[in-house]
Amino acid sequence: MSVSVKSLLSILTSPGPHRIMRGNLGIAGQPGVVYTPEQGRNLPAVVFAHGWLAGAGNYRRLLEHLASWGFVAAAPDTERGPLPSHLNLATDLLTTLDICTGVRLGGGDISVHPDKLALAGHGMGAGAAVIAAAQRPVGAVTALFPAPTAPSAEGLAPEIDTPALILAGGVDLSTNNCDAVELAKRWGGPASLRTVDKGTQNGIVEGRRTLAALGATKYEPRTQRISRALLVGYLSYQLLGDKKYQAFADPEAEIPHTRVVDPEATEEPEPERLSPLQVAQVARSLRK
Repeated sequence: MSVSVKSLLSILTSPGPHRIMRGNLGIAGQPGVVYTPEQGRNLPAVVFAHGWLAGAGNYRRLLEHLASWGFVAAAPDTERGPLPSHLNLATDLLTTLDICTGVRLGGGDISVHPDKLALAGHGMGAGAAVIAAAQRPVGAVTALFPAPTAPSAEGLAPEIDTPALILAGGVDLSTNNCDAVELAKRWGGPASLRTVDKGTQNGIVEGRRTLAALGATKYEPRTQRISRALLVGYLSYQLLGDKKYQAFADPEAEIPHTRVVDPEATEEPEPERLSPLQVAQVARSLRK
């Protein structure tokens, strides 16, 4: 008997069955962290890039959640300042991929399958993941609440035929700091664009951050629970081929607490309303 998408989503919001181990990527020469299941061979791996003015530590619960469901989850901890290099962060993602596939993790009893790799990120990190995916083929890309980058991720998107899941906040999809629609519209491969109901761009970032003092939105546990469940379901299908989770990769499937967005369906702009003063000025110009 098949399990409903609603039930699967509920299950995936909770930690998976695996005990978690934490490691330091710095031992291999790359600042960052890695979380793994306690043991396993030929595991899938997700390399994750942080958002602006954040670091790998601000996504601990998200990375641990992935590990609890059987994924190796690694995150470089670089480019944390106010003027980060998105290109350098993308390079660090690729270096982290090399570490995951080339180094035995844990006590040597954990290994990653070279064909079960995903690049992921949040905010500017989502753009960095796209930049990295344009340089090296992987099994999937997940862009969580993507923000503009330099070079432009959406400019590189047509060159990438990797399957992608693109998430955006339900309340900030049309803001200048969210390029999810344009990214999905230009993506070269199959892509799903969804919004998380009532979610905001910084809702998945844990802990106190510099941005909080500038009035940025705070951590939203509900937004992270939904996002990490979508992430696990999507990657379980794309990297492991588990058909039970096929709906998470279906751009038309109805998934609770999310909304499917058609990137090609653009709303007509509302006509500009003129003030009485502007109306009078236009009328005078017409009489001349």
